[in-house]
Amino acid sequence: MTIIEHPQLIRRFADDFTGLQEAVLARMNGICAPEIAAALEHASLAGPITIALAHAEVLARGAVRHAELSAQPPERLRRLRAHARKVRRARSQAEAVYKEQRARRLAGRSWPVDMLELRVARGASPAAFAEALRQELRDKGLPDGTPQAPESDLARWASDRKTAGDELPAPVRELRDCDDEAFVQALLRDAREDENPYLPHDAVVERWSRHGRSALAWGRYAIGQAERDALACSLSVRRTRLDALDDAYQDTAVLAARSREALLRVTELHDRMWACATTGPFAELIAQCRAAALARFADAEPELWHSVRELTVRHQAHCPEQADGCPRCHRALAALLADAHPADTGEDGDGEHPTATVPADVDRYAVLADLPDTAVVAVADAGVGDESALCGYGWAAEDGTTGYGDSLASSSGEAEVIGICAAALSLLEHHEDAPVVLLCDSAQAVDVVDMALRSADPTAAHRILLFPESRQLMDRLLRHRHRVQVRWLKGHIGHDLNETADAFARLALRRVNGRIPPSVARKEEARILRSLGSGAGPLSVAA
Repeated sequence: MTIIEHPQLIRRFADDFTGLQEAVLARMNGICAPEIAAALEHASLAGPITIALAHAEVLARGAVRHAELSAQPPERLRRLRAHARKVRRARSQAEAVYKEQRARRLAGRSWPVDMLELRVARGASPAAFAEALRQELRDKGLPDGTPQAPESDLARWASDRKTAGDELPAPVRELRDCDDEAFVQALLRDAREDENPYLPHDAVVERWSRHGRSALAWGRYAIGQAERDALACSLSVRRTRLDALDDAYQDTAVLAARSREALLRVTELHDRMWACATTGPFAELIAQCRAAALARFADAEPELWHSVRELTVRHQAHCPEQADGCPRCHRALAALLADAHPADTGEDGDGEHPTATVPADVDRYAVLADLPDTAVVAVADAGVGDESALCGYGWAAEDGTTGYGDSLASSSGEAEVIGICAAALSLLEHHEDAPVVLLCDSAQAVDVVDMALRSADPTAAHRILLFPESRQLMDRLLRHRHRVQVRWLKGHIGHDLNETADAFARLALRRVNGRIPPSVARKEEARILRSLGSGAGPLSVAA
């Protein structure tokens, strides 16, 4: 039988999520009927199959965790783990198939290449070119708020033009105009209560995709809370708590599927809009706007424009790809000009360099050379689990004090910030008036904490601090911001304090998710302290 002979089966799978998932899992296990296996090969199902497997993978991990926490027989646990591994492999393979099919669809398209001078000018001075383009589009009467579209966010611009004069449905306007927190709450309701049919609308689908990860993180947060509650009970009374854990995994499975669906829909939107932008009147309008913007750029930046012209003419005289329009050469040429004109970076800032930009080959102790003798220096580290938002953190100070603990984090970056804050607060409490310096091998966490300390504004860290636990710690730390510094430390190079902090973080994570009993955890604490050469005294556990 050929695929063409099963159009009804293909349509049914496209409309029936549960039926599609059952068919995909049956194929994975080798028990799928031939006609069903043939239908699943249809190109239109490549994307939906990845959605079904994203949902199935979370449920498979949930079944394993339920079995672990309910002390089920080892043989059953082995079967569940084997199934979870198979689902993960099947999902990876399905996503590879989807990417390959999309690449084949796009392979036949010829994308127009802007003139080299335009691409070099845009790369060398993005802010100046963006302003020239903004003025040009406004002069052409395009709506305010969308002038950047031909260079970025093309889908939104094209969508706005397509719906110009048409009234968007009220629920779509509400999703488009609400703040980020309200939008994430809408995604959570979509997964936990009723599916929102307006999320795939062109006007909001990009926002849906952008915030899908945040919604999924809140699903993992619920899993982490349910795990904690279950582990706090004895096995004899754990059943009702495990029901709550199962519910959290069910919700998170839906969030994972919807997040994947959002990604597929926004990818399809971009493909559709780019196809529109490269053909017909729409493409002509974009080309006219860019050409006119380049003329404005030349008038506004004559010296830089002269450099652009000289450099591109010299380059084209010898470039072997000149006949193809030098499709990739503009990046290197723009970098040369950007080095000569460093003032225009296209970004806002105060000119200060973040501490995390210290080169990797700099001696790790050089960052401490300017500290007063009274400074208390410690290293913090953290780790987050794969299945839930539970995280562990640890720290070790030069004065011999150490600590570890657990919390909830949406990412490794948030977990690292929690570790920095918890360590700093503990050291501040035990060292009155002394400056406290926290070192961390996460450049992202150091940058975020440093930014919050410098600005005295906790919201500066909210781009990676999603959960209330981390935000509360940051609020507390900012009260002492004049006594605290954070600096970057290259990780895993044999630094004793770094290795100790890492060991405590891993211990904390194993302890909070119940993978190590309390008696073994105490022995592990003692072993870590002995390896640091500080076996005396109790742990100074961070808050």
